[in-house]
Amino acid sequence: MSKRKKSFRNRPAVPVARQAALLPLGALLLAGSMSAWAQSAADEKTLATVKVVDQAEAESGKDSVRATVTTIGKGKQQLRDIPQSVTVVTEKLIDDRNLDTLKEALKNTAGITFLAAEGGEEDIRLRGFSLQATGDIFIDGTRDPAIYDRDTFNLDRMELLRGSASMLFGRGSTGGAVNQVSKQPHLTDENQLDLTLGNHSHRRLVGDFNLKTGDKSALRVNAMVTKADNNGSGSSLDKRGVAAAYRWGIGDDNEFQVGFYHLDNNNGINYGIPFISPYPGAPATKRSLLPLDPDVYYGMASDYNDSGANIATFSHIHRFAWDGELKTQIRYGEFERDQRSGAIRLGNATLQGGIAATLETFGPNTVLTRGNHLKIQDMDNLHAQSDYNGKFRAWGVKHELLAGVDYAREKKVVYAARNANQGGVNVTKPTTTVGTPDDGAKVDEGSRVLRVGNEYVSKGWGAYLQDMVELAPSWKLVAGLRFDDLNGDYDQYAIPNNASGPVTTTSYRMKVSEWSKRLGVLFQPTDRHSFHASYGTSFNTSGDAYSLGASNADTPPEESINLELGAKIDSADKRLTTRLALFRSTKLNERNTDPDLPVVTLSGRRHTAGFEIDLAGRITHDWEVFGSYMWLPIAKVDKAAPCPATGSCMQNTPGEREGDRPALTPKHSGTIWTTYQFTPKFRAGAGVNFRGKQKPTRSEFHVPGYATIDLMAEYHVNKDFTIKGNVTNVTDKLYADQLYPAHYVPGAGRLIQVTGSYRF
Repeated sequence: MSKRKKSFRNRPAVPVARQAALLPLGALLLAGSMSAWAQSAADEKTLATVKVVDQAEAESGKDSVRATVTTIGKGKQQLRDIPQSVTVVTEKLIDDRNLDTLKEALKNTAGITFLAAEGGEEDIRLRGFSLQATGDIFIDGTRDPAIYDRDTFNLDRMELLRGSASMLFGRGSTGGAVNQVSKQPHLTDENQLDLTLGNHSHRRLVGDFNLKTGDKSALRVNAMVTKADNNGSGSSLDKRGVAAAYRWGIGDDNEFQVGFYHLDNNNGINYGIPFISPYPGAPATKRSLLPLDPDVYYGMASDYNDSGANIATFSHIHRFAWDGELKTQIRYGEFERDQRSGAIRLGNATLQGGIAATLETFGPNTVLTRGNHLKIQDMDNLHAQSDYNGKFRAWGVKHELLAGVDYAREKKVVYAARNANQGGVNVTKPTTTVGTPDDGAKVDEGSRVLRVGNEYVSKGWGAYLQDMVELAPSWKLVAGLRFDDLNGDYDQYAIPNNASGPVTTTSYRMKVSEWSKRLGVLFQPTDRHSFHASYGTSFNTSGDAYSLGASNADTPPEESINLELGAKIDSADKRLTTRLALFRSTKLNERNTDPDLPVVTLSGRRHTAGFEIDLAGRITHDWEVFGSYMWLPIAKVDKAAPCPATGSCMQNTPGEREGDRPALTPKHSGTIWTTYQFTPKFRAGAGVNFRGKQKPTRSEFHVPGYATIDLMAEYHVNKDFTIKGNVTNVTDKLYADQLYPAHYVPGAGRLIQVTGSYRF
């Protein structure tokens, strides 16, 4: 991969168109009473020893792969009180497995697959449904757009809520929601530096600095720089980031925090390579698709994937005299992406008849073409939200109330390149062959003349209310309702093939008003057992991709229903938690394109059903384990797009066919990770990530399932310095990581990395 400078271009102008506060006092009173007791102890009889029968819960988060609380349900809640499945990837797990990106963290949860979209985070599948990164990924409960590659250097943990999330977050897909939880300042002086070196010239330096600035205030700064010739799957890395947060009034009735986050990516990109079938002459139903070596790169040396984010946040927490808390958060973010790349396709005419080439005709001389796929975008977001969480007693029963309001303004500008007739240039990329990867060919990306292609602005607000009522000592009822109002304006700018011609504007408007519901029952016979049954709805709009047109501007939202039976069970010592769930997810009215009009219609329907299990915590004091597994035996397109009035439905109807198993829905998926503390200084671990076979498209082709093995060893030289080694994909397994109908992005090959950590 060639090194390159940051390439955000000069964009053309857009056309006009309290309880904690008592702790110090309590400590003084306790100290005083202990002193008085000590003075008279010699005159008193010795008291009998008091035995603690129950065991304290293990540490979670930074010191464990097990989590007991979450903020994804709005406010801080016990996981056992949420009538839905939640998987938490803690900071400990992120560190143990060297999970540097959000995508890698998501792979450590079952049921996640990726479409080979730009950057790999734009279209994530969960429980067989698209989890749109435009609306379903959050930072501290606020929407985080998908146009930049996210890093984990400032993450305390990642929370994955499975199933319908619209009652809490508004618009969203059927699969669920992802919440990235940022590291917070705390009242301890604590610092750490991590330096990681690895193959492919990988260098990564991360600093985490927490400074106590007063009795109730602290500053935390996290910084990162990473460079590598190859990330293991064909993309160079060159990124840096910093996050700073200052928090004051910690534990007081009024607590405040201001923060700033900056991330700058100047990475390469492997857009993907064509599928190759290892079974020449076999029936199509028997063919699987074999990936190529992830180290090979057929894109241009001038291809790149630059992206970045600047986010400023202000938050305030007010703690009421009663058991209630109101958190208000205002966030402004600026995001950029400048991606110049292209899909690799089979150039030989004899290979164009099917989705994949076969080994009969595939060889070093097979010609590959390089496409032009530009993604040049700016996005400005303003979010404001207030969430109340309080407990009270009324009408003879206990209540835990969640309520909130939020407002969002989102603006996205997409740029296009002018061709020669429009006053720009025509950029043609040369072909290459299978036998000549990394040929160093370049084009002058700086010669492109950009114009504004379209602009999308949306304004929306929402309000929700949820009550959890304790009907009996072991029974709780959860009921919630939310209303959303959203208006989107989309302007499409077109210029003729004449540099002097006028710019024409076509405008579209979308208006959505939608209710979302949630209902659940919790049965908690002991403090270690929690069983739930839940029902929830979700919706997502035609403008979730920030794009409208004549075919979809007036299309109502898609609607979905999730049903779940589940349990969360702790071991007797409360060090190990098991989560179980049976679920059924149904999209009632899926968007399809009517081939005879064409317009987008709500004519489709699909459903999935399956079983999940998570395991997190300690089996013994020294033996820790994290596991996440999904079995998805049922996944079906119940109703597909209508067939055209004339011609072949098979050939002319986009999307998947009725009766098909949807793409990117393996029957088996998951991960297992375990570590053992062999001596006070030495710890080692191993894990497996696996996905069953899955289809990239509606055809009978599939990519084979795979399993990759990871190893870790850690040695504490002293209390301040630790050395850790990680080997990812030990066997150098070849597999397809992200899939698209005509190409895939390979998974990373073997990565060897050593990290030195210094605490001070």
